[in-house]
Amino acid sequence: MTESVQQAPNDVLRAVRIGLRMSQDDLAKALRQAGDELREPNDASKRLVQRWESGVSRAPRPVYARALEKVTGRPLESLGFALPVPKARVHGDGSGGHGMDAGAPGVAGAERDSWPATRTAEENHSGIWLSRYEFFSSSREQSFTAAHHVVLLQHGNRLTAQSLSGASTNPDSPLSLDLTVDRNVATGTWTEQTAPDGYYQGARYHGAIQLLVEPTGRRMAGKWVGFGKDFDVNTGPWELRLLDTSTAKATLERYSRVPDQQGR
Repeated sequence: MTESVQQAPNDVLRAVRIGLRMSQDDLAKALRQAGDELREPNDASKRLVQRWESGVSRAPRPVYARALEKVTGRPLESLGFALPVPKARVHGDGSGGHGMDAGAPGVAGAERDSWPATRTAEENHSGIWLSRYEFFSSSREQSFTAAHHVVLLQHGNRLTAQSLSGASTNPDSPLSLDLTVDRNVATGTWTEQTAPDGYYQGARYHGAIQLLVEPTGRRMAGKWVGFGKDFDVNTGPWELRLLDTSTAKATLERYSRVPDQQGR
């Protein structure tokens, strides 16, 4: 008897689409327009977007990949796809040592982890959340707080969060979180792309994060860890606070703004 393999949905792409306040049909239309602007016409359709988000299609063709990056403003690796990676081959360098052919032929699919069908969390955490973290800038010798309004989606025990457009105290610095929740502990990774014209000049930072979920399910608090520009490892507090359980278009529009001083 052959067992059926359940595809892992691409919740990252879905979260990005929702953050852009687009329906699946809207995204397909935007991709076709982007293709025309890039002089690479494509046949993007609502069905294709559905296949991506459901995990049936796990890696877009290059023409669609370029259109996706243009529409979302994010690199393909930040959109939840399983990207092909080259198989590196080791060979003798003729001097008694070994080297690697980074561009050797052959690719292997970068498979994502398979997630359990049932979630261990006691409730669904989908909604609009306020994300706040603190970091110390060694070059400026002071601490800063960064805040984002993020849309968080839950599928099983997986939580995927993406910042809303224009909803950050760091302008043009999209943030993403990819977490697994186990009872009252959420563990995973974070990524932030800083603004090209900002203080960090477009640098992309990423690291790990672990949060404790309060019994009310309305707040998560913990710490992040990540690297600094001087190749040191830093850490600091991180908090997520639930603002609204809705992810409707009107709610997304209401929170597509910079968080105020009260953190709302």
